Amino acid sequence: MAERGLVLSPEKTKITHIGDGFDFLGWNIRKYDGKLLMKPSKANVKAHLDKIREVIKGNKTAKQANLIKLLNPVLRGWATYHRHVVAKDTFARVDECIWSMLWRWAARRHPNKGARWVKEKYFKSRGTRNWVFAATEKLEDGTQIEFILLREADTPIHRH
Repeated sequence: MAERGLVLSPEKTKITHIGDGFDFLGWNIRKYDGKLLMKPSKANVKAHLDKIREVIKGNKTAKQANLIKLLNPVLRGWATYHRHVVAKDTFARVDECIWSMLWRWAARRHPNKGARWVKEKYFKSRGTRNWVFAATEKLEDGTQIEFILLREADTPIHRH
C-alpha cells in the first residue's frame, strides 16, 4: 500500500477481536459460538427507523395511500440491501416498530374515535394476515387501486 501512496488512518483504523465484532457498510460482522454471522448493525437499523419516522411525522395530514407510496420505496430498498445477511429477526422487529408508528399516526388523526374504528378504517385483512396497512383509492375512470404497505419480514433471504 505504501508504494501506491496509501496509508491507514489511525483515527479510522480499529483492531478488534472477531468475537467482539465490528460494523462495516451497515452490517455488524461477528463470530457467535464459532460461526461468523453478518447482521444489520444497530446504528443502521436506528437510522432506517429514524428515516421512516421522519416520513411519517412529515406527512401527518397526508392521505393514507400517499403515505404508503412514500414509505414503500424506503422499506423495499433497505430490505433488499440487507436480504443477503442474517436479517429475518431484524426485519420483524423493524416491522413492529413501523406498525407502532403507523398506529400513532392513525389514532392521532381521529382523537374522538375508538380503537376499533381506527383499526377498521386503516388496517385491513388480506388473506391470512390481519392488521395490514392498506388503502383503496378511486381513479378518475372509476376503477379502484389498492395500496398495501410492504412488510420487510416478507422479503426472502437469499444467501450467496
